Amino acid sequence: MTQPTPRLAIVVKGWPRLSETFIAQELLALERAGIDFAIWSLRHPTDHKTHPLHDLLKADVFYLPEYLGDAPGRVLSGLFWSMGRLGFWRAAVQFFRDLRRDPTKNRIRRFGQACVLAKELPSGTQAVYAHFLHTPSSVARYAAMLRSMPWSFSAHAKDIWTSPDWELREKLDHQTAGASFGATCTAFGAAHLNDLAQSTPVDLVYHGLDLARFPLPAARPTRIPGQRFEMLSVGRLVEKKGFDRLLDALALLPDHMDWHWVHIGGGALDAQMRSRAEALGVEARITWRGACDQPEVIAAMRSADLFVLPSRVAEDGDRDGLPNVLMEAASQMLPILSTPVSAIPEFIDDGVHGVLSDDAPAALAGHMLRLEQAPDVSAEMAQAAFDRLQSEFQMQPGIDHLANRLRAIMREGQPA
Repeated sequence: MTQPTPRLAIVVKGWPRLSETFIAQELLALERAGIDFAIWSLRHPTDHKTHPLHDLLKADVFYLPEYLGDAPGRVLSGLFWSMGRLGFWRAAVQFFRDLRRDPTKNRIRRFGQACVLAKELPSGTQAVYAHFLHTPSSVARYAAMLRSMPWSFSAHAKDIWTSPDWELREKLDHQTAGASFGATCTAFGAAHLNDLAQSTPVDLVYHGLDLARFPLPAARPTRIPGQRFEMLSVGRLVEKKGFDRLLDALALLPDHMDWHWVHIGGGALDAQMRSRAEALGVEARITWRGACDQPEVIAAMRSADLFVLPSRVAEDGDRDGLPNVLMEAASQMLPILSTPVSAIPEFIDDGVHGVLSDDAPAALAGHMLRLEQAPDVSAEMAQAAFDRLQSEFQMQPGIDHLANRLRAIMREGQPA
């Protein structure tokens, strides 16, 4: 079923992406709430698998030129078309102002993609909504200026903490063609953005989980201390996930502890992490599964004894928000060991819903050993996390709020 004149254009960095289940979950829920939209992706997919969620979405998907040289005809056509628009000079002035402060090829690519997007949007489109406040929002902002329509965004983690403040402030100010509204998935991020905002409100909208998509947690047999301790991590192999610290921690576990660690996910540091594991002498106790779809992730969670995510702040300031995998682990009553970075404490109270540790390897290793020896305590915390997930972090309240916001800006926008 196609949507010939969707009223909303949703700009994403890449579609589909295994690591961005939260976006697929949100878009499917918005579609089911009656929001008619098309997806415009800045990049083609690189994952070899998809989640079942991706297959359920009915919206049309369009791909902008990933690099301007990939489709010079589309780019020139978009530029010439845009030059005839009333909003062109305002957009061009803003672009050159941005380019002076960010003189990069990426900035030029954003404007070129925006010209293509603005030209190719169906005539009935009334608003643009972007996932991530950095590159996708720049494209959405320029295109919205060209089409004289409102735009909005959902911010997450890296886009908040690695974008320059000048750019965030201007995207949060109507006087500089800022968004009509913004949403972000953590109170930590919302407070930061609202401190920078000039006139754009930024709402706290937790992603939550659609628990209808997850099986009820299986009954876990009582573990006896000393039995093999199965640990699991799910996350990209990038600095902010802290897997280097985790590997160092595994190497500190005592010889008498029978443990095994499974990692799910790809990432730029894949080869480096495997080499580190070999150098530490722990490679034989590790299974690297690479990218997996969601049913495979859930199956791994149901067979593990502890979920470990040692998030930390990267050198460039990048950090997690509230990783959805923590809520997914809670949905299967899998005990959690993580760190008090960013918004993780918004879901996990240390010692109540899981353990939040310093990310030093010795500290992580100490908690792993203690949790291995205290299965009853782990089970109590897992039950508490599951209860909190059900009572405070389900998806639908956030979707209802976001859908109302999007309907409002679509009413503001006039067909171009």
